[in-house]
Amino acid sequence: MEIKKPTTFIYGILIGLIGIVLFSSKAVMVKLAYQYDVDAISILFLRMLFSFPFYLAVVFWNRKKTADAVLKTKDYYWLIFFGVVGYYLSSYFDFVGLQYIKASLERIILFLYPTIIIILNRVFLKKTITSKQLLAIGITYVGVVITFWGEVVVSGSNVYLGGFLILLCAITYAAYLVGSGWLIPKFGVVKFTSYAMIVSCVCVFLHYLIMNETSIFSFTWEVYLLGLLIAIFATVIPSFLVSISIKMIDSSNFAIVAGAGPVSTIILAGIFLGEQLTWLQLFGALVVIFGILLVSLKKVKI
Repeated sequence: MEIKKPTTFIYGILIGLIGIVLFSSKAVMVKLAYQYDVDAISILFLRMLFSFPFYLAVVFWNRKKTADAVLKTKDYYWLIFFGVVGYYLSSYFDFVGLQYIKASLERIILFLYPTIIIILNRVFLKKTITSKQLLAIGITYVGVVITFWGEVVVSGSNVYLGGFLILLCAITYAAYLVGSGWLIPKFGVVKFTSYAMIVSCVCVFLHYLIMNETSIFSFTWEVYLLGLLIAIFATVIPSFLVSISIKMIDSSNFAIVAGAGPVSTIILAGIFLGEQLTWLQLFGALVVIFGILLVSLKKVKI
């Protein structure tokens, strides 16, 4: 069993918590931006546009540092693939889905990704799913159904589309985490995160130029400010914090830390958006969190 120093483990948890809370603020700020009549790809474009210089600067600053392992051409191909899947497709599904559902419900559905990781490991890596994991997965999805059904009753059938898009976001993000756990030791935390985000930024830029007809100069100042805040505080900073945390405490322990995500989003959405979940939805959220913890606690390494 891997032994980690107590101080390293505690710092890793704190860093992960900060990263998760900052990531959770993204959904709230995107919903705020939608109040100014901006579409999903435009606010995503602003997010990546403001993020791009930071990642370029990090790459330039670390250009002379050698990789932690001998890199092969296929490693770069995989990095490009996970950059496209993990931060371009995942972000796009997320931003579009947020047009149809609450920020708090979005985070609850996204929180399924640890169970999706288990399923992906079973399908692609032939890892066995234990009976306890199956129970936890069942509990988690029951919680999502409870929460989701409660929202359909309140908000109508558009929630189905939004929920499906957020589920796609969770699946692609889970695929990214599986890949990042394998590639981060080869590239190093900083290089891998920067390269993956640059790939994602380029994809978003191309998407915007090809598909969007809205001028980037046509928005109100509030939209640009929110785009900047999303870029710095909900993208750049947490992307590095999460990668560092995963390296310090491993991805299994990080899944437990991520339990703060739905809770922090529910609180932030209540403060800034006035969103309120029913008691049934809150119960469903607690069931989801319990199911994820049941999955994660089995694999804790200290």
